[in-house]
Amino acid sequence: MHGYPQVNLKDILKNEDLEKTKEFLSKFSCPLNKDVEDFIQNKAITFALQGLAAVWIVFASYRENYVPVGYFALANKHFHIDTDKINSKYRKQIKKFGTLDNALNKYILSAPLIGQLGKNYTNDYNKLITGDELLNVACATVKEAQRLIGGRLVYLECENSLSLINFYKRNGFFNFGRRKLDREEQDKLKGDYLLQFFKSLRDD
Repeated sequence: MHGYPQVNLKDILKNEDLEKTKEFLSKFSCPLNKDVEDFIQNKAITFALQGLAAVWIVFASYRENYVPVGYFALANKHFHIDTDKINSKYRKQIKKFGTLDNALNKYILSAPLIGQLGKNYTNDYNKLITGDELLNVACATVKEAQRLIGGRLVYLECENSLSLINFYKRNGFFNFGRRKLDREEQDKLKGDYLLQFFKSLRDD
């Protein structure tokens, strides 16, 4: 983990000119996911300045310099799990950290959302970090925040892609539901819904 330092975008903005920061972010490329690319190039600064999400740029050492190899965005959100879809492995934690809504027959939980996660394909920088390593950096950042404020769970959403499903399951995430796409998401994402996953960071 020490080989991949990360810097909060708000800290970059404190030390760099806004236009230079925009130029820096505009060079991020993620051809496999245009939504991930669009966010870092066009929305990340607004989200960071307005406190809508914490955007972290991840670096790796390359030819005696540090280069941007990816990023992730974190935000605190609420999600719900149907009581009849709770995996027995996580039942105690969900009951402990969630609130049961008897009318909806769902547990309502608050947890950090990994809202964006993507490698930077510019200059083949994506080859300097694996997807597993980038996700581990994001989870480690969440775990450090939870060490200060409490909590166990982290969750995310992704498209209904077999490769993505296998990727998150391989990294210990559990699929608990799906969310219908918002209107603004329909032009950028495939399908009609996003799959929802969560993970307990207790034993990591």
